[in-house]
Amino acid sequence: MRAVEHPFIEPEEAFFAFAGLPGCHFLDSGGDSGFSYIAVHPVHVISARDGVVCVDDQPIDTAPFAAIREMLARYQIPHDPTLPPFQGGLVGYFGYDLCQQLEKLPVPNADFLNIPDMLAGIYDVVISFNLAARRMWIIAHGLDDQTDTASDVRAQTQIFDIECKLADVQGQGDCNDDRPLPTAPEAPTITAWQSNFDRAGYETAVGQVKDYIFAGDIFQANLSQRFSAEYETGQLADRFGLYRRLRHLSPAPFGAFLNFGDVAILSNSPERFLQVDETGAVETKPIKGTRPRGKTPVEDASFAQDLLVSEKDRAENVMIVDLLRNDLSRVCKPHSVIADPICDLESFANVHHLVSTVKGQLEDGQTAIDLLMACFPGGSITGAPKIRAMAIITELEQTRRGAYCGAIGFIGFDGVMDTNIAIRTLAIHRGRVAFNAGGGIVADSDPAAEYDETLAKAAKLMAALGISFDGQ
Repeated sequence: MRAVEHPFIEPEEAFFAFAGLPGCHFLDSGGDSGFSYIAVHPVHVISARDGVVCVDDQPIDTAPFAAIREMLARYQIPHDPTLPPFQGGLVGYFGYDLCQQLEKLPVPNADFLNIPDMLAGIYDVVISFNLAARRMWIIAHGLDDQTDTASDVRAQTQIFDIECKLADVQGQGDCNDDRPLPTAPEAPTITAWQSNFDRAGYETAVGQVKDYIFAGDIFQANLSQRFSAEYETGQLADRFGLYRRLRHLSPAPFGAFLNFGDVAILSNSPERFLQVDETGAVETKPIKGTRPRGKTPVEDASFAQDLLVSEKDRAENVMIVDLLRNDLSRVCKPHSVIADPICDLESFANVHHLVSTVKGQLEDGQTAIDLLMACFPGGSITGAPKIRAMAIITELEQTRRGAYCGAIGFIGFDGVMDTNIAIRTLAIHRGRVAFNAGGGIVADSDPAAEYDETLAKAAKLMAALGISFDGQ
């Protein structure tokens, strides 16, 4: 591995050099702290659909998670503690519908977008940013060359190529006319705007979830509505511009722009799913409990206080904490799984949330992929008990979720992992765009309030797309 420190560039500006290249991705912390990453030029691309896995468009006889394990095992590279956590490996999304490969569940009939259940690349070139320290590195491995010497030469060439592209975007290279970073574009013009629920239909579905709760089937289920639209070919050609519009409207700690060519995922999630560091320490941060931001400081504080004292929201959060403690315990050392703090208030651009933290330590011999399989999909966006809740979600939503409520992030060659829950996420494919917004339904949920909560969560996505929606 070669790592060269480069003079700091804002990650959003740096990614502009790669935004139009299929297979180049931006994992964006969206603030002045944490780490951001740009993954450039995949060595391999892995996809899965209904259990059929392809590597570089060639089918292989391996299950999705096993394929990832086998691919990463080819490149076991030690972790360098002097660099940001992600130093090369897999970047992509694990769609919610991968749950079909882990449990026996009914399959939804409708599929508006028709995107893979999983899509990820293996990357030996990464640009890593430590935002708090304002430092950045270009990391290259020169993979797939036959000797260590050849790999080192290839890594040097990879770093040189990245340095040239970064110089161009700063107006210092031969191919640039010294133009500034373009402003975020106006909203695209879209047509055939719709949701799979109107207000009455969503409220009826909430009532059906409550019927299942009172019948003793479940304690909670997450119910979402899907918003979708079509657009003229080329209307969303500047998909990174749309992502920039979204991140400026609603910055979040787990932003992502994934450009797979025909498929693009634009996300600004507030929720960490699973993190594993180089020591095997595990963290997950489930979100349950939501209030909108107020129009005035007094109203905003009132909404926040109402959420903090809500017994219903606290109970909903603690229920998911218990589910995740159980999931983590399947692969973590005995007595290592703890939840602390529980139900902290965290505030974002358009909502307040209750957030808890659950930690553990991987058992010897267990890996990040074992953890992902044990916990997937996240309990905060399924319900409890998880398997029955997922069956009810399929019955009531009647459509595949796609990337929504799956996970986005990285798994390193060195075994580190950081993924988020793919909420607040736009998915784009060949003239169509879609996103979901939902919430956890419990016994005392008010159907009208639950519907309004989905609109509060969807507000910034709608604004990014220029959508006006009356919620009727």
